[in-house]
Amino acid sequence: MANLRHILSNYFRLSVATVSFIVMGIILFAILVSNVTPNVVDVNVYERAPRDIQSPITIPLEEQTEARKRLAEENVKNEYTFNNDIAFEQADAMKILINTIISINKTEEKKKDDEPLLTREQKIDQLEDYIDTSEISDETFDTLFRASETELTNVRNLGPDVVNSVLEEPIMVEEVDGKKDEAVRLIRENGNLSYSLRNATEEITRTFIIANRTLDTEKTRQKRKEASEKVEEVFIREGEVLVKSGSVITPEIYERLKMVGLLDQEMKTYPYYGLFLFVLLVMAGLYYFMKEERKKEHFRKYVTIYALLFTLTLVVMKLISISTEIGLNSLMYLVPVAAGAMMIKMLFNEELAVVSSVIFALSAALIFNEQTTGNFNFIMSLYVLFNAISGIVFLGKTQQRSKILQAGFFVSFIAILTVASVLLLQNGKFTSWQIGLDLGCAALSGFISAVLTLGLLPVIESSFNILSVTKLIELSNPNHPILRKVLMEAPGTYHHSIMVANLSEAACESIGANGLLARVGSYYHDVGKTKRPHFFIENQMNMENPHDKIAPQLSKTIITAHPYDGADMLRADKIPKEIIDIAEQHHGTTLLKFFYHKATQLTEKEVAESDFRYPGPKAQTKEVAIIGISDAVEAAVRSLSKPTPVKIDQIIRKIINDRLEDGQFDECDLTLKELDTVAKTLTETLQGIFHSRIEYPEETKKVEKQ
Repeated sequence: MANLRHILSNYFRLSVATVSFIVMGIILFAILVSNVTPNVVDVNVYERAPRDIQSPITIPLEEQTEARKRLAEENVKNEYTFNNDIAFEQADAMKILINTIISINKTEEKKKDDEPLLTREQKIDQLEDYIDTSEISDETFDTLFRASETELTNVRNLGPDVVNSVLEEPIMVEEVDGKKDEAVRLIRENGNLSYSLRNATEEITRTFIIANRTLDTEKTRQKRKEASEKVEEVFIREGEVLVKSGSVITPEIYERLKMVGLLDQEMKTYPYYGLFLFVLLVMAGLYYFMKEERKKEHFRKYVTIYALLFTLTLVVMKLISISTEIGLNSLMYLVPVAAGAMMIKMLFNEELAVVSSVIFALSAALIFNEQTTGNFNFIMSLYVLFNAISGIVFLGKTQQRSKILQAGFFVSFIAILTVASVLLLQNGKFTSWQIGLDLGCAALSGFISAVLTLGLLPVIESSFNILSVTKLIELSNPNHPILRKVLMEAPGTYHHSIMVANLSEAACESIGANGLLARVGSYYHDVGKTKRPHFFIENQMNMENPHDKIAPQLSKTIITAHPYDGADMLRADKIPKEIIDIAEQHHGTTLLKFFYHKATQLTEKEVAESDFRYPGPKAQTKEVAIIGISDAVEAAVRSLSKPTPVKIDQIIRKIINDRLEDGQFDECDLTLKELDTVAKTLTETLQGIFHSRIEYPEETKKVEKQ
């Protein structure tokens, strides 16, 4: 049944926490939804624009980009390659051709009368490897085949020289005909040939004049590709004025308005899906970040407080953003987001405060987007983040209320620097009045944050009866009425509590538990003893022990009542529940061994152990368990006449082992390794406390000699 109640309690706690996160998500969505609602304009082609219409997004213009790339490619001139070797190759080819003709003619001359001569076609066939014979007339071949060796030698000397001379200069394809005419002119000017042989030489030479500067297709393609890649992509930029107020909306402008989504009269759903995913990510991240806190009993109360602070901060930002819509843009710098961050740190922890600051900054980017053309105001996001983080950092670890006002001044200083940097980055194109107003609002934001924190923190702590670090520090004040009552009415208990506080704080910190909670809880754990102080041995100074005159059952009733008397006193004084739990649980269900054994000696009947046990409950947290150990250890070590390091270690480990075997740690998550660490820490701490009372062997020998 107990397990069932525990399971149902956990389920209910987590269900309430889940609902709280869902509610936070709904509130966040509701606050931001107006900031992501698409803006549309109702205009038609050739109408006049009712106002300056700006693009809400950045979008590429692919067609214009491609057109610019094509134009860039067309402007790139063809790349050509000049081949210096062609002049030599063509001149050499012409020499070979003439030499071959000379050789053919000699062979024909040496033939005998009865040997058949080669026909013209047969002779031409032997020249096909050196010249395109189809371009040469039969008359030219007949002239060359009839010419003497001397005449052909003159042709061989003249033609190749002309070819080489003409081809030394770059010749484009379209320039070839002109260069052939130039070759003919050079032959006529320099040659001493017969008319027919000169004509043949001119025709042959023309065939060897070719283009030596050719198109380099690969290089041209590469150049055009480079030119195309250098063309910047054409965009419609976010914030770009698409049409000025009063200007006619041309078809081109209308198309641009359509491209950026300003003509969609039907409500677009994409921004809402995006906002839903944003809220989902934020809430899921927060829920996961609080996974350790979810295991704690007070998680339901704490998540309620967090939801309140979270919502309050967002609502304040939203209200300020609405006020900026009337034209007072400087008011956005008044946002006191540092108040929310500082309160979250003081009520929870620094890590959660930092995470919350990031969430506030992201939300601010959307909430204050009315001053921007897009969906995000990154300047305001940075401003909020710097403000919140500066408040968290300045508070440090002390978290005293006196530092809150100082933190406010520090936040103001950071806010002024942030705004100043923004103004300077924008070239400072603002009036003196605008600059002064911006900086003034930034300065006020820190002061307002401090005032809100100082005002709201006590209200939240008292309303929800929560235990913050600040509250713990206040409760540790010796002038607290309850602690003064303990000091005045049970001074022995007061001293005992101080000792337990020292021990439990050191032990808790050694295993990563809350040392400050353990210290303050130890101060209050035995306040119930003030009802009957003289029934507890630490307060029995120069007086008889009243338990010697009463039955052990009555002694047991008196002793076991003090945790619950103390819890009632603390509840009446509205002390936080964590301190009350320590007072009520620090003895768990341990056995009052002294009175149990006394009862068994006074009767022959069997005495049930359960009659002499504390009613419980057992320790629910590490801090309570360690305070219970420290309470027993302090009393046990104090009773030793000559405490030595060995005796102290033995008694500590015996107390821990007895409680472990008795099941006193069954309902808290202390591990055996942590218990060993606690034992070592308590031993070291007590050795320091009782150092002056420990007699070392050398000192004992000196005393004996005296």
